[in-house]
Amino acid sequence: MNIWRRFWCALVVAIGVGVSVPAFADSGGIRLTIVKGGWILGANGGSGALVFHGRRYPLSVGGIDAGLVFGLSKTEFHGRVTHISRPSDVAGVYGAGGAGAAVGVGARVIVLTNEKGAVLELQGRQIGLIANLDLSGMVISLR
Repeated sequence: MNIWRRFWCALVVAIGVGVSVPAFADSGGIRLTIVKGGWILGANGGSGALVFHGRRYPLSVGGIDAGLVFGLSKTEFHGRVTHISRPSDVAGVYGAGGAGAAVGVGARVIVLTNEKGAVLELQGRQIGLIANLDLSGMVISLR
């Protein structure tokens, strides 16, 4: 009898875990153009758009970089944002640590998460002359 009781308890727990999955999260396409520059301390800013359920939502980007930053670059990102239920879930604070350099044209790939759980998976082309070893903070907001 004891083995059957354990079996049924395990089955109930497994079903309970399956039922308690978080609410369905959606995804959308995103494009961002970010200009980054600095001398020791840096700043970044730009704009872009989120495409969610066939609608386009304009975005603005701004932030700071602390660490070793030297130069100026422009990056055009494209990718997707996941784990969102509505467009406003993209808005928030994103942070990342990074190191890199660009002389002329280079590629850039980054994954960021905000406090609402939205995940940005971005790739793009970076143009400029920049070297960095820094912590970056970026705020994305709907316009």
